[in-house]
Amino acid sequence: MVKKVAKVKKGEFPVYSAEGKVSGSVAVPAVFHTPFRPDLIHRAVVAVESHDRQPYGPSPGAGMRHAVSTWGKGRGVARVQRLTQGNSAAESPNNVGGRRAHPPKVEKSYYKRFNRKEMAFARASALAAASDPEMVRRRGHRFSEKIKFLPIVVDDSVLEIEATADAIEFLDAVGIYDDVIRAKEGRHIRAGRGKMRGRRYRVPRSILFVIDTEKPLARAVRNLPGVQVVPPQRLGASDLAPGGDPGRLLVMSEDAVKYFGGGSE
Repeated sequence: MVKKVAKVKKGEFPVYSAEGKVSGSVAVPAVFHTPFRPDLIHRAVVAVESHDRQPYGPSPGAGMRHAVSTWGKGRGVARVQRLTQGNSAAESPNNVGGRRAHPPKVEKSYYKRFNRKEMAFARASALAAASDPEMVRRRGHRFSEKIKFLPIVVDDSVLEIEATADAIEFLDAVGIYDDVIRAKEGRHIRAGRGKMRGRRYRVPRSILFVIDTEKPLARAVRNLPGVQVVPPQRLGASDLAPGGDPGRLLVMSEDAVKYFGGGSE
């Protein structure tokens, strides 16, 4: 199935059909030759993630809802507020049940600004990283050793796949379904309080489909473990490098490749 890849000319991506065989080629856009800047990619991802960060903080009255008074000096004990109906210290930060000394403020803004041109360069650099098989493999993705060209470019026949079973059959024929299995086996219970707040499990990121979300294929693959579907117009550095770690395994349509500047054979 991947035997014909060797016949693809230099500077071209092989294009796969629904049978998992090479049906043609598409020119490699210049964006895939962008210099690799991991520092810029990381900064871009951190900036994007900061835009979704929700301000938080304790209630303004937390730890201060007590009837207290101070005994003053001369009793050989600490001069802290004590309950009027007892002798236990309260309200001070160093007391049990007291307020926090320097709590997070709800009014604090976590929004990070990022230059527009730098953001575009970070996306281009992350795209270039996704075309390096060794870098994609180092990120943890699993795919056939026979695959020499990334990303996987598909023709229109693949975009018309409607059934998830047929989509799995295509991914297996191309040689990248092992990465979906990796994500499925890597599903684990989240550490910390988040497990009690509606996000109990974490699933590793798997294949990223850069295709038109209105196509049947988008519905066929959206429930596969770790798989994401993003249209080329909305593709960002955070999609290409989750957590700031570049080298995402991509499946792109011919139209998506042309959107980034490539031409067809």
